[in-house]
Amino acid sequence: MVGIKQNRWLPFVIIGLTLLFFYLPIIILMIFSFNDSRSLTSWSGFSLQWYRQLFESREAMSAVTTTITIAVISTLISTFVGTITAIGLSKSRKIIKELVLTLNNFPILNPEIVTAIGLMLLFSAFAIQRGFTTMLLAHISFSIPYVILTILPKLRSLDPNLAEAAMDLGATPWQALTKVIVPQIAPGILAGALIAFTMSFDDFVISYFVTGGGVKNISILVYTMSKRINPTINALSTILVVIITIVLVIVNVIPQAKKKERVSIE
Repeated sequence: MVGIKQNRWLPFVIIGLTLLFFYLPIIILMIFSFNDSRSLTSWSGFSLQWYRQLFESREAMSAVTTTITIAVISTLISTFVGTITAIGLSKSRKIIKELVLTLNNFPILNPEIVTAIGLMLLFSAFAIQRGFTTMLLAHISFSIPYVILTILPKLRSLDPNLAEAAMDLGATPWQALTKVIVPQIAPGILAGALIAFTMSFDDFVISYFVTGGGVKNISILVYTMSKRINPTINALSTILVVIITIVLVIVNVIPQAKKKERVSIE
């Protein structure tokens, strides 16, 4: 019996150690973002000076603005293009669908460094000056495949005759798309948009190769900060962790609250 009880606790111990391995560095980073000294290993007192320096830094604020702007614009464009493409593929012949999906999988399966060098050479071949525009185009290009793959499973679960039934009842093709199809696949669209935003917000390798003219996102800024002892990197990382945590809580709590509200009404 004792051996059985010990084995019963073993999976929880392994899970606990795994979570500790993943989250302990983040917790330490967040604690030392309030450290009074520049040391990244010894605690000397509580201070908010690194947060103050972060918000006073033009370079940091510019990187944050660039990151958010590119992430939002690329998410909107890639979500729109990916949604339309996915709907079109769901109505296409099998051979066309398989061909497009094969091409769509290349950016996902390719190592990021290969995609980054390819885009850099493409922009150089067309003499496009690297900067904000090239970074935006690159983010749109690698986000679209993820949106398509996220939405397609929702489309497969729909009745293929749903749009035709709506048009038989007097709806125009646009109304059938916006009022019948899109609401049905809305969870897939939202999931695709979140993935696109996260991929754009977090990207470093591709952004590093396609940017220029002093344009930096947060990932590139953190990389440049890591070359020297700069505690503001801890403050910036802590803010990012807090924001991502809040977004994840909102995204997961709101749907659950709506479900409970519907159940209580019924």
